[in-house]
Amino acid sequence: MTAPILLSARHLQKQFGAVVAAQDLCIDIPVGQRVSLIGSNGAGKTTFVNMITGYLKPDKGTIHLGDTDITPMSPRQITRLGVARSFQIPQLYPSLSVMDNMLVAMACHGNRLSVWRPAAQAEHIERGAALLERFELIQHRHRRVSELPGGVRKLLDIALAMTGSPKLLLLDEPTSGVSAEEKFPMMETVMRGLGDEPLTALFVEHDMDIVRRHADRIIAFYSGRVIADDTPEKALATDDVRRYVTGELRQEVAHA
Repeated sequence: MTAPILLSARHLQKQFGAVVAAQDLCIDIPVGQRVSLIGSNGAGKTTFVNMITGYLKPDKGTIHLGDTDITPMSPRQITRLGVARSFQIPQLYPSLSVMDNMLVAMACHGNRLSVWRPAAQAEHIERGAALLERFELIQHRHRRVSELPGGVRKLLDIALAMTGSPKLLLLDEPTSGVSAEEKFPMMETVMRGLGDEPLTALFVEHDMDIVRRHADRIIAFYSGRVIADDTPEKALATDDVRRYVTGELRQEVAHA
């Protein structure tokens, strides 16, 4: 049975002066799919993610989450509907411990953070510990974030994004800034942490080995357009992707 569509973008247009960042994008993402967004810098990947999360408004077109038109909504409203995001540069409180970061995130998601209702409640601590366990961070629970290596910070940022039990998780270059030795084990940890629940995940990624291993589907961007949308095997074999994304076709021509 075909999974229902969770995210539907229709005829999205976005322009910054003379630069076209989104050109008539029509994209449907079903529930539970793991999708990688690929393309060179400036291709339109992050613009698409920013429009989904409400940080940018399209010049034209609509975005639906299920049956709800989220196009005019604020980032906060979209978050409350079940859209979460991790960032290329982790958005953390470096002076707080790992667990305190989790508690603040959970309190903010539930609009419960105040001087009258502290974040450190037993049920929050228990749930925070469970999330840290899922992402193999439990051993760092008492460490200050400023002391953590880059890969661990990335994992924590993703774990924080999960505190709101999202329907749609957007990961912006989860392995950037992580050493070659760390990135594959880290991405394995991320995917295990997401679990088997029907969570839809979109991740922007430049490492094609990571993409091949973890994506069900690739959407490739170039100059604000989608140039390929298929399984990793088929998408990465297209001439446009080999020319404009991986550069393989240009290298072959240069050596011919």
